[in-house]
Amino acid sequence: MAQREIELILMRQLASYLAQPILLVNANGDLLFFNEPAEAIVGKRFDEIVDIRRGEWTALFKPSDNHGAPIKREDLPLTIAIDKRQPAHLRYWIQGLDGVRRKVENTAFPLVGQAGRILGAVGIFWEIDCA
Repeated sequence: MAQREIELILMRQLASYLAQPILLVNANGDLLFFNEPAEAIVGKRFDEIVDIRRGEWTALFKPSDNHGAPIKREDLPLTIAIDKRQPAHLRYWIQGLDGVRRKVENTAFPLVGQAGRILGAVGIFWEIDCA
């Protein structure tokens, strides 16, 4: 395993102590970590996931709008945070890896290190109760 930047290590450590579902990706958009509270939304435990690469997110989670129309990868908050280096927010539907559809609200922001190095992005999720 390659050595990670200290900021990513510290962000993962912080996420592991928080009750809010948090997901961490690297500068390529590949999954690095999600915390225990995020497991309920993802539909699997982090240690059960092999790798999720940038291009696999939409195929795995099938993000869609309220009408069931697919949401393009470039319109998802984590992609915007990586590609445009700006925070983004969206409410949409996903299908967890357990097959359950969930309405989520997602805010993502880029992790930018010293000298403007893009290190990755953080996604914070809320499951929306549709009852």
